[in-house]
Amino acid sequence: MNALLPGILAITLYLLAGSLLTLRLVRGNIETGCDRSQIILIALAASIIHAVLLYPVILTGSGLNLGFFHAVSLIALTTAMVLVLASLFEPVENLGIPVFPLAALSIALLLIYPARKMITGVSAWQLDTHILTSLLAYSVLGLAAIQSVLLAIQDRHLHNRQPGGFIRALPPLQVMETLLFQMIAAGFVLLTLALVTGILFLEDIFAQHLVHKTVLSIIAWMVFGVLLWGRWRFGWRGRVAIRWTIGGFIFLMLAYFGSKFVLELILHR
Repeated sequence: MNALLPGILAITLYLLAGSLLTLRLVRGNIETGCDRSQIILIALAASIIHAVLLYPVILTGSGLNLGFFHAVSLIALTTAMVLVLASLFEPVENLGIPVFPLAALSIALLLIYPARKMITGVSAWQLDTHILTSLLAYSVLGLAAIQSVLLAIQDRHLHNRQPGGFIRALPPLQVMETLLFQMIAAGFVLLTLALVTGILFLEDIFAQHLVHKTVLSIIAWMVFGVLLWGRWRFGWRGRVAIRWTIGGFIFLMLAYFGSKFVLELILHR
């Protein structure tokens, strides 16, 4: 299949959805010619085309092709899809302002740098389970990190008594905070499942090529666990929650992309 045309179409739709959300946010939900449901539909179409594009290049006859840019694009796709689905039930669509352009960028990088690294032979359900839970954990906690940044901006504007159109377009601060902890709780459960399936289904998660990923993932799990405990026990919120969320996500991204970037793009292994 020629990946260029669907790739360009998905990029265009992602950028359109992100632009419409940005315009809607800047104008404070004033009419932009496209309502919320239409923007979500555009993003859904982009993610479906993205999935069709990725399917044959990742699920190959020889195994899973999860080279660096394939993995980046797959996580971007998963994040976009999770966001689109979540937007049907909660007012979180503004997270698409950074997510959708990043998903578009991941497609562009995939088209420019097609990796050919196979990580496994014929796929088994055990490995599929571990990969799926890991992807969902990265995606949900990634959205939580973006939500925390948006919450920090909102908190700063309100403390500086600058409730402009940007702030008026967002849900109330308490709702934003509640959504943040809902994402963290869901991501923590998924990350727990990812670690458990890794222990159960991978031969040695502390093998030399996995030890950095495993240790950093456990540190991220502990950070999010402490944050949830602090929220339950001491009512942690605001800037404390924001710092812990961003910190945990940094560890999580280093766990996978940090070592993968060094091994594949610098050491060429």
